[in-house]
Amino acid sequence: MTDASTVKELRLVVTAEDYDAALRFYRDVLGLTERAAFASDGGRVTILEAGRATLELTDPNHAAFIDDVEVGRRVAGHVRVAFQVDDSAATTERLAAAGAEVVAEPTRTPWNSLNSRLEAPAALQLTLFTELDD
Repeated sequence: MTDASTVKELRLVVTAEDYDAALRFYRDVLGLTERAAFASDGGRVTILEAGRATLELTDPNHAAFIDDVEVGRRVAGHVRVAFQVDDSAATTERLAAAGAEVVAEPTRTPWNSLNSRLEAPAALQLTLFTELDD
C-alpha cells in the first residue's frame, strides 16, 4: 500500500436536527474537544476530536450477540457509535443527566470491558466502554 492510498482519518458525519443540543451534549457533556467550526449560508458544522478512530465491521449475527450481552435484546440499528471512556458508569450517569436515554446500565462483557448503551442526541445509539484490568 502506498502513502497516496493510506487513510489518514476516520470522520463520522452526523446530521443533527437540533444542532445546538447535539453540540452541547457531545462537546460540553461528553467532553469531545472542538477542533474546528465552520458556517455556510444558514448552516453550521463543528468537528469534534474523539481520540483514536477505528471502524468496527460486524455481521448481523455478531451484532445481535453484542446487543444481547450489552442490553439483553437486539436494539441497535445499522450504525452504533462506541466511545472508550475512563469510567463508563460515571459517564453514563453524566450523559443521562444531560438528556440521553439509558438503554442498558454498565454491564461487564465477556471481552472484559464495562459497557453501557444509550440513545443520544442526533439519533445516535452509543456504547460507552471501559477496558477492565482483571
